[in-house]
Amino acid sequence: MKIVVIGGTGLIGSSVVANLARQGHEAIAAAPNTGVNTLTGEGLDAALAGADIVVDVANSPQFEAGPALDFFVTSGRNLLAAGRKAGIKHHVALSVVGTERLQESGYFRAKIVQEALIRASPIPYSILRSTQFFPFVQGIIQAGQVGDEVHVSPALVQPIAAPDVAGALTDVVLGQPVNGLVEVAGPSAFGLDRFVARYLQAKGDPRKVVADPAALYFGVKLQERSLTPGEAPILGRTMFEDWLRDVVPAAA
Repeated sequence: MKIVVIGGTGLIGSSVVANLARQGHEAIAAAPNTGVNTLTGEGLDAALAGADIVVDVANSPQFEAGPALDFFVTSGRNLLAAGRKAGIKHHVALSVVGTERLQESGYFRAKIVQEALIRASPIPYSILRSTQFFPFVQGIIQAGQVGDEVHVSPALVQPIAAPDVAGALTDVVLGQPVNGLVEVAGPSAFGLDRFVARYLQAKGDPRKVVADPAALYFGVKLQERSLTPGEAPILGRTMFEDWLRDVVPAAA
């Protein structure tokens, strides 16, 4: 099959392209740096011509409410219109576990709009919602820094390795459209405070982690299960400790 991966040169997209190619499919990495721009429409019709499936893993370069909404609405509408024109049989998108519980954030409101556009389209679809990737811990630390401390909610998180997300997404792409949501998460859940503290410890970073139930997660006050999946997610295999040993040799 010909499968076009929007955002196909990024962290997840490039892995999905490689996975699909290994299985004998014609996998096209579509991104502005390959001449395909979903915001302007440049190269989109040509890229989708003759394609069977389109996979959207593109993300807004800005997380503020206005720019994020503009990105997902414009990109989503252009991609869905081009997909209808090309006769796409399966539209697959990557989203975030708990999006509907994080609506105090403009970014997550924009993600809900993106999902709604996909649902409203006549193209059969699957939306894979993922928990946070392991490297996202760095963004959580930056957002929660207060002087020499890092203030984070003790709410549960179930982070996952990026290759595990790419593997699950590849399986969804090659499966039948579910016309609904699928979730993927890491193998275990633990507090955000432990997530941050273990990473800082492995890096030899002396900053103190403060578990604060009132601490905001990118503008959102979390409940215990705001970031965790439902009852039957796909589970990644890579443990957080194993990832730490790979990326931070001192953690071994």
